[in-house]
Amino acid sequence: MDTPDKSSPVAGKSAGKLTPAPRLRSVSFSEKDVEEWDHQNDDEPLGDQGKEREEEDGALGVASEELGAFLSGLDLAGGADIPDCAERFVDGLARRIATYETGAEKIDWRRDSSSFLALVARLRTLVEALSSGKGSDSPLADQAGAVLKRAMSFLEEEFRTILEEQSNCEDEGPEPADRCPTPTAPGSPENANSVPYEPYPPETAAILGQISKVMAGSGHDTECRQVYSIARKAFLEEAISEKMGIERVGIEEVQKMPWDALELEIAKWVRAFRRCLGFYLAGERRLCDSVFSDSTTVSQSLFANLARGVVIHLLNFAEAVAMTRRSTERLFKFLDMYEAFRDGRSLVTELFDSEPCSEIRSGIDSARKRIGEAAVAIFGELESSIQGESAKTPVPGGAVHPLTRYVMNYLKLACEYKETLTEAFEECHPERDESESRSALSVEVLGLMELLDANLEAKSKLYKDQSLSYVFLMNNGRYIVQKVKGSEIYSLLGDDWYRKRSYVMRQYHKNYQRETWGKVLACFRDEGLHVGGGGGGAGRGGSSGPVSKPALKERFKVFNAMFEEIHKTQSSWIVSDEQLQSELRVSISAVVIPAYRSFLGRFRQYLEGGRQSDKYLKYGPEDLETLIDELFEGTPASMNKRRG
Repeated sequence: MDTPDKSSPVAGKSAGKLTPAPRLRSVSFSEKDVEEWDHQNDDEPLGDQGKEREEEDGALGVASEELGAFLSGLDLAGGADIPDCAERFVDGLARRIATYETGAEKIDWRRDSSSFLALVARLRTLVEALSSGKGSDSPLADQAGAVLKRAMSFLEEEFRTILEEQSNCEDEGPEPADRCPTPTAPGSPENANSVPYEPYPPETAAILGQISKVMAGSGHDTECRQVYSIARKAFLEEAISEKMGIERVGIEEVQKMPWDALELEIAKWVRAFRRCLGFYLAGERRLCDSVFSDSTTVSQSLFANLARGVVIHLLNFAEAVAMTRRSTERLFKFLDMYEAFRDGRSLVTELFDSEPCSEIRSGIDSARKRIGEAAVAIFGELESSIQGESAKTPVPGGAVHPLTRYVMNYLKLACEYKETLTEAFEECHPERDESESRSALSVEVLGLMELLDANLEAKSKLYKDQSLSYVFLMNNGRYIVQKVKGSEIYSLLGDDWYRKRSYVMRQYHKNYQRETWGKVLACFRDEGLHVGGGGGGAGRGGSSGPVSKPALKERFKVFNAMFEEIHKTQSSWIVSDEQLQSELRVSISAVVIPAYRSFLGRFRQYLEGGRQSDKYLKYGPEDLETLIDELFEGTPASMNKRRG
């Protein structure tokens, strides 16, 4: 409602009558409030200026009481003469305001807020009554309007001062981590033990609310909102830029940033986004609702305007990051950003639930989707990395290929964000049939494993030694299985994949044994060791004729040379997984040692005691077992040193 027009005609004092005035906008001060103030200082001791101030307060109090009694009777039919107490009240309040304006006395809002504001509210009632009745042509109407305007200017300045000087800006609460639990809505059970951020102490917020109600009731709601917006915007901008280090940067600046610098900026952004939602903006929403509690529309609009600047500041950076070059090492920072959006979703819904905030909600949703799409695209770059690895040089010793290590470690780390990645994939593939048992992320990971398997199969063919190619496949297969086992990758690949992979590993093992040790085991057959008929029909323990010592010597000589060559070669091969290394050695010993022991038991007698028997009977079963335990160490072992 507008203040009284300065051009109102001036008439004689106390001339005219009053008719019932229209009801004022709702304010929180009743006639009882003023009556209580009229007597609240009766027992207080006098100060240095006690008597003068006491007389003024007493006169203002009496005038206020009399005016209150008069105004309360304006609902009677007919008009009424303007009482002298009205002028005394206006003059007394004008002097009170003047002492505050000149600095002669400073208002103590914690002590005097209710009493002073109740007087201003009563003045407003008088102005309304004068402007609508026959008393509008009296000089008192103009005087009361001018005092009311001075009161509004004074309240506006005090409102600004309180907003700027009494903020809880030092109380910033705990620093959130890059990845932290989902923020909960204020007042929820999960948030019961936390201390919510309040921009002002409760008593200060209450004073701000009282001032805003009086200003709004006196037609100065626009000025009140402007002061509030300017003060709170300045605080929030300082909080973002100086306290959280989020500067305004353009898209080109972000795209030109080196990744190590951008990585640090993203980490700061994640903390700032979480903090702004769960800390600053949650507190600002509560403050708006408290200070402007008389009008939900006003509080919602004010909060939307405040939050819009903060959110746009943050979203501009997110949008710029989503447009940067996509490479696999950037995935995890993108997922940190997506998690910040996802974790704050419930809080976004609660904070920005009003119509004025709809644009903010849609902006946050859009930025989240852009970051999610970028994360999914970056994850897809792993496929290109696998396909692009076409080196033609085999890894020495059949060890785990660097590509295998990179892909599996990348997947294991990525799957620490399994829920986040799953949600991002589902959001980017809304066309998927919901009846499909596998998630979009699961399908993607399965495809990556198939690509990796195909790549490793191709690389195994680079080895000229077929046995080494099987060791290579076993090494890489075991590494993959170990990374999958006990991690979130398993839940994406499933039991069927794991069973098939275990079966393939067993086949590699069998193929290796057949390729390497099949020829060794052939040395332990009886065929060709007997004179006459070749011994073709004889069993392992039988013979078709006497043993041919030259043939037996040749057989031991071939075995020794073959075993030594295998030992020399395969002791330099690498099996870094201790369990796989042990399994291979045990399986080799289980096949070779019993066969050799049996062969030695059947034919040792024909060579022992003879000339150069040590040349042929070089190894006992225990020697072979010791030498087998030297295989796959990655360093060639000396046979002569072992025998010595």
